[in-house]
Amino acid sequence: MKYMSVAAGSNPRSEYQPILITGTTGFVGMEVMARFLQRSRRHVFALIRAPSDADAHQRLRVVLATAFGDADAYSGRVTAVAGDIERPGLGLDPRRLDELAEQVDRVLHAAASVSFELGLVESRGINVRGTQHMLGFADRAQQRGGLERFTYVSTAYVAGTHRGDFSEQDYDVGQGFRNPYERSKWESEGIVREASSRLPVQIARPSIIVGEQASGWTTAFNVLYGPIRAASTGAYRALPLNRRAPLDVVPIDYVADALFELCSAGPSGTFHLVAGDRAPTTGHVARMTAERFDQPRPWIVPPAVYRALYPLLRRAVRGRQRLALEHTQVFIPYLNIGVRFQDHLTRARLEPAGVRLLPFDDYFARLLDFAVAADWGKRPFPHPRSAAHAPSDQHPAPAQPPTASQPGKARDAAIATPEPAATRRGTPPGRR
Repeated sequence: MKYMSVAAGSNPRSEYQPILITGTTGFVGMEVMARFLQRSRRHVFALIRAPSDADAHQRLRVVLATAFGDADAYSGRVTAVAGDIERPGLGLDPRRLDELAEQVDRVLHAAASVSFELGLVESRGINVRGTQHMLGFADRAQQRGGLERFTYVSTAYVAGTHRGDFSEQDYDVGQGFRNPYERSKWESEGIVREASSRLPVQIARPSIIVGEQASGWTTAFNVLYGPIRAASTGAYRALPLNRRAPLDVVPIDYVADALFELCSAGPSGTFHLVAGDRAPTTGHVARMTAERFDQPRPWIVPPAVYRALYPLLRRAVRGRQRLALEHTQVFIPYLNIGVRFQDHLTRARLEPAGVRLLPFDDYFARLLDFAVAADWGKRPFPHPRSAAHAPSDQHPAPAQPPTASQPGKARDAAIATPEPAATRRGTPPGRR
């Protein structure tokens, strides 16, 4: 199947071949998609939950408006496909699935359940079974047209309760898990690792993702933002912190730039998209937060003491302070992580390509300034990037797969949606 004219001697599979991305309605998937549209000639197929392709396209337009300030940006360069990672064959008609598999040479799987509150069975259904179905599609693409990359967005918190160093080469170190999310992501990564014997697999493990380094921009005010917002109101009279514990935080632009670079030209393997030995401590971040919002520093107490004090602390505050205190308890364990992620191998691959991470102190103030300006997500802003985009006829779309034969039955492959759904359910670190 021919998509466009290609100059003699060029490699169409590396320069023009389409990519399938899941999770584009989520924070990470949206930003990775934006980079493929801006920086490559590839057509993007975005797998999105919707009753039909038309409805999926409307959801995609909302994403493009957020990413570019223009719902029609890159018209002709991106196609919404209504699908469901929880169903065999992604919920697509077999003929349509084959045509899609023939066209793409890269798959970036960023969709996942991001809930701390789902049970293990439900979490496995989305994260493990969904990844199995995406690997099944990757096998199909390998057989029908050739696959160059299967990039899986995991999380650094597959390290679970492990204490000490955890490198790109580590996986099963006897760790426990804080919640079903961590365990199901660990199991999902396990089946991707097993598939590496037959597929060109990349595994990317981001840690806690925050806004951009240059602007502070974000659409996902969760994980670190929840405790910071609560602290800004004085809701915390005491916190169960280890002041010296690393708080591994990475900005979205570093994560998305890294995923674009790795998926475009990186080798197979596992990569840590983390701060690593550059991570600040929880005590340092707590101090900067208190100073920024002119609040007294909370008492730092051991976790056992905090659990005993919590009923009293809750009764000591009212209204918004109490709500903030209650809603952020699910994230407290991530402020006391005993693991330090190693990323030396990843940095050696990314830094020569210009993908670098600034020190946290250099951009922390911008994160807070943007959060306040956006009222912690209540006043969302589109990305500050230029809305300029390539004319729709510059890189025409490949032939689209036929219309889904059973509209109305597909659910979103991009389970990880932007706010507010992620906030309501409790969003894990490193996720979109």
